[in-house]
Amino acid sequence: DVYKREGIMWVLLSGIFVFLYFKNEFILLAFLRLRKQDLPGADKWLNKISNPASALTKKQQGYFNYLKGIMLSQTNMNEAEKYFKTALNFGLSMDYDLAMLKLNLAGIAFSKRRKQEAMKLLSEAQKLDKRGMLNEQIKMMKQQMKKASIPNQHYGGHRQQRPSRRR
Repeated sequence: DVYKREGIMWVLLSGIFVFLYFKNEFILLAFLRLRKQDLPGADKWLNKISNPASALTKKQQGYFNYLKGIMLSQTNMNEAEKYFKTALNFGLSMDYDLAMLKLNLAGIAFSKRRKQEAMKLLSEAQKLDKRGMLNEQIKMMKQQMKKASIPNQHYGGHRQQRPSRRR
């Protein structure tokens, strides 16, 4: 009975070390802060990773750039787009995160008047969102795109004529 408890304890302890090896603890703490809408706190944890290229695996670098992009999307869209594209190149392990990344990139592309790219990214995000957690956001963005593509209607059947000033 004592051996069972010790065995379970060692399995749990080794599980913690394996988990921390594959998931950087600073990234996990930044995710927790981001979930609580604490952007400065999340940024503080990410800034503790001094050299992401050497300290993180490829997937971790993807999540590092993804989180940096989320935080910068509030203030600097151009910089956020760079981080999102870098995260896309490194890859993310969860389909939901990849869908969210593509949804953010679609929003940035649409705001920069790149509608074709935005539509492509939106459809990719919709395919990746298997549980339908982003359906509402995707639907809202598609509606905004439709509104933006409708030409402005000018009401009032006649145009005002300016007096001509020909000489």
